[in-house]
Amino acid sequence: MTTQRLYDADGYLTSCTAQVTACAPAGEGWRIALDRTCFFPEGGGQYGDQGTLVLEDGTALPVRDTQEEDGAVWHHTARPLEVGTPVRAELNWPLRFARMQCHTGEHIVSGLFHRLYDLDNVGFHLGDEEVTVDLSGPVAWEDVQRVERLANEAVSRNLPVSCTYPAPEELSRLDYRSKGEIAGPVRVVTIPGYDVCACCAPHVRHTGEIGLIHFLSLQNWKGGVRLRMLSGSRAVEDVIAKQASVSDISNQLSAKQGEVAQAVARLCAELEETRLRAAHLGRLTAQALADGIAPGKEEALFFLELDTKAQRALVNAALQRGVGLCGVFVPAGERWNYIVGCAPGRDLRGAARELNTALNGRGGGSAGMIQGSVQAGRAQIEAWWRKFGNES
Repeated sequence: MTTQRLYDADGYLTSCTAQVTACAPAGEGWRIALDRTCFFPEGGGQYGDQGTLVLEDGTALPVRDTQEEDGAVWHHTARPLEVGTPVRAELNWPLRFARMQCHTGEHIVSGLFHRLYDLDNVGFHLGDEEVTVDLSGPVAWEDVQRVERLANEAVSRNLPVSCTYPAPEELSRLDYRSKGEIAGPVRVVTIPGYDVCACCAPHVRHTGEIGLIHFLSLQNWKGGVRLRMLSGSRAVEDVIAKQASVSDISNQLSAKQGEVAQAVARLCAELEETRLRAAHLGRLTAQALADGIAPGKEEALFFLELDTKAQRALVNAALQRGVGLCGVFVPAGERWNYIVGCAPGRDLRGAARELNTALNGRGGGSAGMIQGSVQAGRAQIEAWWRKFGNES
């Protein structure tokens, strides 16, 4: 059972008539094989097409995925169809064309990296959010930017993109990219001056139809690098969204759009300086509060806003002044974060369990110090503290 693949000869065919040749359960739905189709099945790093199968009575059966197995192209649907049923296969063309833009863009990019830096494409995934290209070795971001410029130059030249099946003799003389040996006829996609590569997927007819090639990021990956990129309408939408963000940041920071990175860096430096100053003031506050505890006082309970380091510092400073039991509760939304410490000879682990039960708490710790949070009012915490102090 073999399906005639109409997309192979015409990647711009959006619909075709066909007959059901097989139907079988598949997961929670069904898969339907046709005698001919314009739907591309998943392969070459690209997802399978989506669309609808329209029956003679006008009923439209959504196709959510397309897969290939043993020469047959299977269209995944929610309900079955009888063998012999005539259908009209209608492609989700906007989705397919966006994928074609991205795939041809990836060929240009991979061809440039291969020609300029002798790097191979060792992994490729064309998702609906982004494209990832895994390269066989390291490359600097400056070189990546160079490739991006050259790739968009190829787009602006509006070069023809050809998909052919060279004869075996011609193929043996052809220098083309391929991830491995291919059984049977080899389909070769050629972009003159940029790339020659074995590929089974549909492509745009001219590079100008890609519109834009846009790189997102570069990261180290399995001895090489992974490049995230977009092409076509997806790249345009990404640029528009990011430009809106840059414009918003520029306005909020009163900085030129080309200088927002420097402005954010200055803001981060100021924030870090403020954080360090606040931490220092927190430690001074903790020490001052501890110094204000009357000599001989057995217990001390505080409700105030401190960071965790200052909170712990206050507990430790109070214990050093001879306080037997000290608790510091800091507001955190609807909860209170607490640290409670005690002098040697006591064990607070039971207190943590009591806190969790009585005050809807979470936390624990050691015999000498416990830490966590409770969801209760201040009056409830004070009442529990008095009870705990009397019992201990």
